[in-house]
Amino acid sequence: MEGYELARACAKALSEKKAQDIVILDVHEQTVVCSYFVIASGRSTTQVRALGDAVEEKLEKEANLSPIRKEGLREGRWGVIDYGDVVVHVFNEESRLYYYLERLWDSGRNVEHYED
Repeated sequence: MEGYELARACAKALSEKKAQDIVILDVHEQTVVCSYFVIASGRSTTQVRALGDAVEEKLEKEANLSPIRKEGLREGRWGVIDYGDVVVHVFNEESRLYYYLERLWDSGRNVEHYED
């Protein structure tokens, strides 16, 4: 599993745990770091941690994938899970508004609002 299929699997895991405002950004034309960002919000620090755990558990179980690296999830404000071609960003609401990655990385045509 890679690329868009992996991004959708991450978004689905987030949706199943009631993440808010899930967005998949195609950033392959803007960076060589990855092809997709999956961005979502949690209502609390506890939910941010749970959302990160849910993504990891689902991908480990269904695709035998472990993240290359992860940062920030324990603090519950902005967690990043790196799967190589896909990077997942899970924010609390305040941090999501402050950093607003969609504005920073959006080229205006590569955004998908995920709905299950």
